[in-house]
Amino acid sequence: MRRLLIFPVLPLLAVTSCGVAGGTAEGRAADDARATAREVARELYDAADRPAQDIGHLADDIEGVEVLRVRPDGRAGAAIVVRVSGTGREGWPNEQQTVTLRRCFELRVTEEAEWDAEPDGVECPARAPLTFAPWPEDPEIPSVEEIGRALPKVPKGGTVREAEVREAVEDLGLDPGIKVQVGSFPTVAGVVGVVLTVKPYFGDALDCTVARVAPGGTNVWIPPRVQRLPGEGGCFLGNAVNPLPPPH
Repeated sequence: MRRLLIFPVLPLLAVTSCGVAGGTAEGRAADDARATAREVARELYDAADRPAQDIGHLADDIEGVEVLRVRPDGRAGAAIVVRVSGTGREGWPNEQQTVTLRRCFELRVTEEAEWDAEPDGVECPARAPLTFAPWPEDPEIPSVEEIGRALPKVPKGGTVREAEVREAVEDLGLDPGIKVQVGSFPTVAGVVGVVLTVKPYFGDALDCTVARVAPGGTNVWIPPRVQRLPGEGGCFLGNAVNPLPPPH
């Protein structure tokens, strides 16, 4: 089961410079590069609670950004040096001619940083851009249909055996990174619940699929996102055995 990351990889929108540095093409290009760096910092703003390497990696995923340095800054967050391009047009009568410059800026992505903070221009480090390993792949929970086919179907008046349910779950050949819960509660007699859970590398909501095996029916479903948030109980065994009401 795949979900969108909390941090989407987006190409930066074109930024129109304001001409702070004056009327030269070089000045307009420098302004444009600074505006782009400002947009990069805003794109990374919500990543301030991530490890420094993650912040650098997220910056590297943005189109047109080179990451030259990453260092931790505080308990979480990072100070990163990025290199971006800026383009400025010549003035009349040569307005069709453009100049493109590359500039480096240090961005602080921390819980104390302001969303609209102005990036600091710095000398570009004399080194190649950093490279980052691929993002970790989250384990994939089988589909609702596949889980439903695997679990026992017990007729009305029959007995659900927890051992058979556990065996059926084992036969799914799940990724070791998937947390498996199988069990019952004395307050709900004759019912066995199953919960398969993954904590995504990104995102605040858990990925989970729950199942309820009872005489007369086996049901499998994915709880609504609001119930999969931390502390909401949607990915607990109790929700499988005695389902929560739908959110309002």
